[in-house]
Amino acid sequence: MTVFAPRSVDSQPLVMHVVYSFDVGGLENGVVNLINRMPADRFRHAVVALTACADDFCKRVQRDDVQFLSLHKPPGHGIKLYPRLYRLFRTHRPAVVHTRNLAALEAIVPAWAAGVPVRVHGEHGWDVSDPHGTRRKFQVLRRAYSPFVQRYVALSGQIERYLVDRVGIPAQRVERICNGVDTERFQPGAAAGRAPLAGSPFNDTDAIVVGTVGRLQAVKDQLNLVRALAVARERGGATGEKLRLAIAGDGPLRPAVEEEIRRHRLSDAVWLAGERRDVPEVMRGFDVFALPSKAEGISNTILEAMSSGLPVVATAVGGNAELVSESKTGALVPAEDPAAMADALLCYASDAALRHRHGQAGRLKVEQSFSLAGMVARYTDLYERLLRQRAN
Repeated sequence: MTVFAPRSVDSQPLVMHVVYSFDVGGLENGVVNLINRMPADRFRHAVVALTACADDFCKRVQRDDVQFLSLHKPPGHGIKLYPRLYRLFRTHRPAVVHTRNLAALEAIVPAWAAGVPVRVHGEHGWDVSDPHGTRRKFQVLRRAYSPFVQRYVALSGQIERYLVDRVGIPAQRVERICNGVDTERFQPGAAAGRAPLAGSPFNDTDAIVVGTVGRLQAVKDQLNLVRALAVARERGGATGEKLRLAIAGDGPLRPAVEEEIRRHRLSDAVWLAGERRDVPEVMRGFDVFALPSKAEGISNTILEAMSSGLPVVATAVGGNAELVSESKTGALVPAEDPAAMADALLCYASDAALRHRHGQAGRLKVEQSFSLAGMVARYTDLYERLLRQRAN
């Protein structure tokens, strides 16, 4: 457990970010970006994980005044944590408690009971148990907690419509703030084309490398991408033979992915790179970025790929269509359809000029609409505006 320093009367307001776990993932990476970029003279920050804060991931936070707390919650409802959360909020008096996704929403009740002035809940997307947000049970749960939430943040238009139309949250209580990407870290390589990547077996210039980055879990469906590669190599002739697949990330789906690679006899064409800390360099080591997810909110990795100048082939789920402009920055294909994914990959594999053109268009779109500076400014304004309203 991390020990929190008591708040002094002259310190900046404290924002407590409450998440289910603080480990590798798009949601968590968004929290890291927000903390690192928000001006230190505006807010202090702390991260509370209902389960655990991973030490290595916490090191991505560059500010030395940020504190972390792991509550080690067992499976099931978190009501047993309510007294502990209540004491935590009463002792450290955060100005803002910001919970994220349904798994952490239950912490909003002890925040209300402890008198936290501003309570914000962010919806980033759905998981594999409710990939399209259709399960009535989860809609009812969100509605039950709504009296304790002052403002909702939806990371996509689809989630905003879900909260208003299906959960029944008044539209004036929902704001849309999309993820932002660090366009300085994630940028195209200095030279045209793919850059050599440390450890990659596919650095030869003849290969066409399709890459993906993400936790290996069912909702991300890397199995579908392996199957798509098998179809593309079978159908694509000489072009298909040039295709290689790099999968960066680790997680519980890895044994199944390894078995799928063996089943299709693709060991020489697929590289399981494991978890990488050099994701910007990894992106520059791809020719095409692919995201085969069954469900998504607003994907950080799609934005990072676009910022890196890559064309994107993604499944038409969640907020992906808000990021990928069909036939302009990439292609959208049905989820769990390896043949459709294979066709899109072959299209890019056969046309270097198309890859370059769509990659440039994606970079421009990120610069114009998804900058990290813009995201941080909108969250800073939201927190300060709600605190002013509360004071008045």
